[in-house]
Amino acid sequence: MTEARTGAPTLARTRQELADALAARPGGRRAVVMTMGALHAGHLSLVREARGRGEQVVVTIFVNPLQFGPTEDLDRYPRDLAGDLASLTGPDLLGAGDVVFAPSPEVVYPDGDPGVRVSAGAVGTVYEGATRPGHLDGVLTVVLKLMHLVAPDVALFGRKDVQQLAAVRRMVRDLDVPVEVVGAPTVRDADGLALSSRNAYLSPAERGQALALSRALAAGRDAAEAGRGPDAVRAAARAVLDEAGVGTDYVALVDPVTFEDVTAGPADLAGRTAVLALAATVGATRLIDNSDVRWA
Repeated sequence: MTEARTGAPTLARTRQELADALAARPGGRRAVVMTMGALHAGHLSLVREARGRGEQVVVTIFVNPLQFGPTEDLDRYPRDLAGDLASLTGPDLLGAGDVVFAPSPEVVYPDGDPGVRVSAGAVGTVYEGATRPGHLDGVLTVVLKLMHLVAPDVALFGRKDVQQLAAVRRMVRDLDVPVEVVGAPTVRDADGLALSSRNAYLSPAERGQALALSRALAAGRDAAEAGRGPDAVRAAARAVLDEAGVGTDYVALVDPVTFEDVTAGPADLAGRTAVLALAATVGATRLIDNSDVRWA
C-alpha cells in the first residue's frame, strides 16, 4: 500500500477546508496521526507507518486546551506550524492528496468550552489521570471529535503515551467507533531517551539526568526476567530514579488493557506481559516513559 508522493499536502484550517480536502481523494483507506505539533522523529515514524496503511494520510496538528491543567504548560507548549509542514513533506511522508488539519480552538470547539465531554472512566483516575485530573477526559474528547471530522479507517498513536493509548482503545471499543487503533513503538535517541517535544526544555545536564528513565525501565525488565515479583520490579526501577535524583511521580506496573496494578506472585506471572510506566520531573520538565516487561 506504500506509495511515494510528490507535491505538497493540503493544509486545512477550517472544517469546510478539511471536508473539501478529504472529498478530493475519495475511496481507499484513510489513516490519521493526531499530534499537537512541534513534530520530531517519533511523530514522523507514525506518519511513515500511516503511509503504509492508507492511501490517504491525514495529520492533525492541534494543541488541545482541554488536556492541560490550570498549572500546566499550555501557553509554553512549542508551536511551529511552518516547521511542522516542512518536516511532514517528503516521498515517504505526505504529498499531494494527503492532508494536514491545523485548526484553531475556535474551529474545534465552536461553542467554547464543551458542555459534553468523554469520560475516560477508571483508566482516567490512576497514574496520569491522578497526577493530571481530567487530562485523559480532554484527550478522549478531542480524539473522538477528530475521528468524527476525519472519518479515518485507522488511527496511529505512539506507545510512549501508553495510558492514553489504552484509554483510546477502550473508548473506541466501548463507544463502537469504527476505527482501527494501532500502537506504534516508542522512538528513542541513540542514548535511549524517548523522543518528546518537551525534551527541548531540558538543559544538557538535565538531559543526562533524564536518561535515568530508560535505565529504570531496563532495571525493571531485568527483574521480571529474573523471575522476581511485581514489587521487586517496581523497586528496581524506582531505585534507579532515586539514585539519579529525579522527582518521581509514579512507578506503575499495570495490565496493558485495563491499566490495573499487577499484584500476582511470580509463580502466577509465567508467560505474562505487563507495562512498566514511569513519570518523573527533571528540572522543571515532566517526562513519561514505559516498557513492556515479561516473565518467562
